Amino acid sequence: MKHYIILFFKGMAMGVANVIPGVSGGTIALITKIYEELINSLKSFDKKALKLIISLDLSAFIQHTNLYFLLSVFGGSVTSVFSIASLFKHLFLHYPILIWAFFFGLIIASIYFVGKRIRQWNSSSIISLIIGTVAALSLSFITPASENSNLFFVFLCGIIGISGMMLPGLSGSFILILMGNYELLMVTAVTDLNIILLAVFFLGSAFGLMSFSHVLFWVFKHYKDATLALLTGFILGSLSIIWPWKEPAEKIFVNGKDRIITYDWHLPSECNQETILATLLIVAGILVVYSLENFAPNKQ
Repeated sequence: MKHYIILFFKGMAMGVANVIPGVSGGTIALITKIYEELINSLKSFDKKALKLIISLDLSAFIQHTNLYFLLSVFGGSVTSVFSIASLFKHLFLHYPILIWAFFFGLIIASIYFVGKRIRQWNSSSIISLIIGTVAALSLSFITPASENSNLFFVFLCGIIGISGMMLPGLSGSFILILMGNYELLMVTAVTDLNIILLAVFFLGSAFGLMSFSHVLFWVFKHYKDATLALLTGFILGSLSIIWPWKEPAEKIFVNGKDRIITYDWHLPSECNQETILATLLIVAGILVVYSLENFAPNKQ
């Protein structure tokens, strides 16, 4: 029971991370050492799982899919979205530099500890690191596409959006903004109860979740060091979005609200109380990851 309670809280941390722009729940899963088990569990929803459901062999289905693990993690994520995440939204609105600073500390420490899991640094690992960094950085400079309600594109948005959420350092909602369909799928379709759009988007997300988990499982199995290096690069590249001291450079108007696409970065202009507190929160974020690394059971 204690194990599942811990998983529930890790899921809550993932849910909170998904609320913060530029922070991925996949990053938190990687930091808390449940990422590979999460991928492996999602991958287990296959033909065998379907046969077990049809034959009503629930105990075997639960064991095959690691269902209690998934329920604990996703239960925590959903709970945080409707509880703690609201607090983080409030704090992010009124104290953005402080929240960015804490997450910056989390992410910068995770780069070291995730990178440390790479057993052998060779040419493929270094190239993967560079590719991941450049890919994540490039998202900060891409101009958003225009809205597209074509059902095939909506299905594609579901695949790419959920895949982005699974990758540490990438924000699925931010990817939807870049694809031009954030307002259509996350706002308009929900408020208007557009069943067709929501169903197609959900099917795309489900397909992406199941298929992409198989891809990640395969690359982890055969190219673990290169994959970890790529994910480390994604996290490294996301630092440009999470840097605490920045000013909005470009916005788009979504559902009556401005959504920031790009920033102008700068160093703190003065050593005031906010700057000192932000610096302390960066250190606190680093210490949180250090504590997780040294005291959490090694699951990966």
